[in-house]
Amino acid sequence: MTSVLVKDLKGKEVGKKELAKEVFEKEPNMHLVHGALVRQLANARSGSANSKTRSEVRGGGKKPWRQKGTGRARAGSIRSPLWAGGGVTFGPKPRDFSITMPKKARQVALRSVLALRANDMVVIQNFDGLFKSAPKAGEEVTEQPKTKQVVQALADLGLKDKSVTIILDRMAPGSAQVAKAARNICCVTVIDQSNINIKDIAQCDALLVTEQVLAELENRFLNTKSEKAAKTAPEAKAPAKAKKADKAEEKAAPAKKAETAKKTTAKKSEESEEKAPKTTRKKKSEE
Repeated sequence: MTSVLVKDLKGKEVGKKELAKEVFEKEPNMHLVHGALVRQLANARSGSANSKTRSEVRGGGKKPWRQKGTGRARAGSIRSPLWAGGGVTFGPKPRDFSITMPKKARQVALRSVLALRANDMVVIQNFDGLFKSAPKAGEEVTEQPKTKQVVQALADLGLKDKSVTIILDRMAPGSAQVAKAARNICCVTVIDQSNINIKDIAQCDALLVTEQVLAELENRFLNTKSEKAAKTAPEAKAPAKAKKADKAEEKAAPAKKAETAKKTTAKKSEESEEKAPKTTRKKKSEE
């Protein structure tokens, strides 16, 4: 089982954290990682590039000169793609670059990237006390987000002059202050743990997370596996079978009603024959 060191904001080792083997020890699927990265980059394209063809450029309705006799090349419009100011041949037009990918494949790709970057992960306890400043005489202790304090903390953690992705939990106290103070630092990307993506995790030199965020990331992938197992369990399959049986009964109900109607009509005819007088029966037998 792999483990990572837990540090404080001064870079001192505080303890160890065992990583979930279901998430960080799985063999990464590089094919899905590549597909997910291509999808993310393609979906980020606006696709708004536009150029005008010769039919869309203003002007050029009149033939510049006559077809023959001038000694010049024949021309039909000054907005031809061969002319300056003319249209563009096969130029870009607005289009949609988005690519679809199954949800399960995206989850496997994200888990694979986390497994690949497990050795580059720096885990800290929390960001408590990061912005506390020494109060002056007669003043209270205040916490104001300062960029220089985040820079100093990154230097103490050995992340100076490195591209760092800080993964925060927006519901945790103080995360908004950290995001505000770190957003202006060069080569530092701040994202929420619910918005982790292939690009931000793969392009950085190190990942900076708290113990709480790491636990939430592990639970995120462990819960998906437990839900999948629950769906495949026999208890989960039983309601589906019951629904199928109910549907089959509903389909067979009209046929059963017809059979019962036939039986009732046959019984009624037999009873009417029994109740009829004997003379009519004899006549029927003679006939």
